[in-house]
Amino acid sequence: MSLITDTHSRRADTDAPLIPILIERWSPRGYDASAVIDEATLTTVLEAARWAPSASNMQPSRFIVARRGSDSFTTIHANLMGFNQTWADSASVLIANVAELAIDKTAADLKDNPWARYDLGQSVAHLTIQAQHEGLHTHQLGGFDGASLATAFGLTDNQVIVTITALGVLGDVSALSPEMLEREVAPRTRKPLTELLLVND
Repeated sequence: MSLITDTHSRRADTDAPLIPILIERWSPRGYDASAVIDEATLTTVLEAARWAPSASNMQPSRFIVARRGSDSFTTIHANLMGFNQTWADSASVLIANVAELAIDKTAADLKDNPWARYDLGQSVAHLTIQAQHEGLHTHQLGGFDGASLATAFGLTDNQVIVTITALGVLGDVSALSPEMLEREVAPRTRKPLTELLLVND
């Protein structure tokens, strides 16, 4: 199997009608290692993250944007854990998603922001959907050495990398291991909505 061309097979089988972008979004591992995302499109994707909802408009989301071939990309990729390293280097961009856990009230005073990670999640979700709209794909990564990355990029104690987003163009999946290829083409499933609703009065 090489290029995944039957994108219809990756569409979500929803129990209620959703907008097409949400139905079509999925998280591939097989990216085109030669694809370059043009700067205007990348800016558009990041702009979507900027305009995500934010509690009290504190905007705690920060991003380390690393294009393939850059030193920053190499640093992020080197600090990925497990099998993520075997495929993520084919993405066009790796984005470290950073939450600022507190905001400056004065030069000597920080106020905790209990919604920082939540707001970052909203920003990444907006980025993800805009990327899908632009014909790109994303995959969220949780396996990485956060301490090493924080040191490498000079983050403060107030800044924590929560996730990393691989961003790119669908490509040839033949280089994937059999285990990852199986995941790439497996039917998409979700728990039933009734299992998610603790109360539905």
